[in-house]
Amino acid sequence: MTAYLTQEGYKKFEEELHDLIYRRRDEVAATLRDTVSSGEDENPEYEMARSEQAFIEGRIRELELLLSTAKIIEESAMPSSIVQIGSKVKLQEEGYEPETYMIVGSPEANPSQGRISNESPIGKAIMNHSPGDEVIVHTPTGNFTVTIIEVE
Repeated sequence: MTAYLTQEGYKKFEEELHDLIYRRRDEVAATLRDTVSSGEDENPEYEMARSEQAFIEGRIRELELLLSTAKIIEESAMPSSIVQIGSKVKLQEEGYEPETYMIVGSPEANPSQGRISNESPIGKAIMNHSPGDEVIVHTPTGNFTVTIIEVE
């Protein structure tokens, strides 16, 4: 399965992977060496370090897979008049102030930072639409309409 990422998102995940492999992995290994040598039968610090090690190794595998299947969104190659992954879109729902979002792949989605996934209800609804289009957004709690004001 392809993961769509912006160049910025790809770099962020690459840096996280590097940090996990070359810093966090070594830190946890050192903690494990220190706590196992204490000789106690039940050692909560050792168990916590083992759990952290398992989390780190799982996240490393997850990031390696993500980066190996990533497709970088080329912003310059996109027509600016149609909503696509990588577009910045200004939307307005009736009775509310306009909001601006960037459409990204699900790994980069963070609605509180204005980054919504192309797989989210709003993202799915507005894909391939243009400014001026009114689009119905289907959500589990009901439907609503948004107007696409601007696409960059």
